[in-house]
Amino acid sequence: MEITAKLVKELRDKTGVGLMECKKALKDSNGNLEEAIKFLRTSGLVKAEKKSERESNEGIIHAYIHPGAKLGVLLKLACESDFVAKTDDFVELANKIAMHIAATDPLAISEEDLDTKLVEAEKEIYRERALKAGKPENIVDKIVEGQIKKYYTDNCLLSQPFIMNEDMTVKELISDAVLKLGENINIKEFARFSIGK
Repeated sequence: MEITAKLVKELRDKTGVGLMECKKALKDSNGNLEEAIKFLRTSGLVKAEKKSERESNEGIIHAYIHPGAKLGVLLKLACESDFVAKTDDFVELANKIAMHIAATDPLAISEEDLDTKLVEAEKEIYRERALKAGKPENIVDKIVEGQIKKYYTDNCLLSQPFIMNEDMTVKELISDAVLKLGENINIKEFARFSIGK
C-alpha cells in the first residue's frame, strides 16, 4: 500500500509524533492507521523507559481548582528543559493529570511511594477476610496478592486507569507525552485539597 502524505499527516495529527516516525510506523503496519497508532504507543513506551533515566530538573507547578472552588490540586510535573515546560502540550498534560488526581484522590505516585506499614496492614486485612470466608490456606496467598494488585491500581497514581481514557493508565499517558515531546517527564509530587474533609 502506498503511504501518502495525507495519511502521514493524519497519523501525526492523531499522535503528535514526528513525520519520519509516523511514516515508518505506517510502513511497518502496511498503511493501517490503527496498527500504526498501536505501534507508536508500544515503541513510545520503550523510548519513554530509556528517557526515564535522564535528569528532569525543569518543569512547572500546576494548580487545578475544580468548579465550585471546593477541591483543588497542586502538581509538580518535571521535564528536562524550560522550553518543553512552556509548551501548551506540557501544560495540558499537567492539567489532565491534576484533574485525574482531583477525581481519584490517589494515596501515592507509585507503589514504591506507599508506606510499607500501610501495605502490610492491608495484606493482613485481606488475609483475615479470606480465612474467615473459609478459603483454603494454600490459595489465601494468591487471593491476597490479587487484592494487593487491585489496591495498587486503586491508590497509586501511575497505575490508575486514566479518567479521560480508561484504556490507558496515567503512566501510559505520560509515556505518550514523552514520545511526543522528546523528553523525560515525571511527577515529582502532588497535593489534593478539599473543603469539608
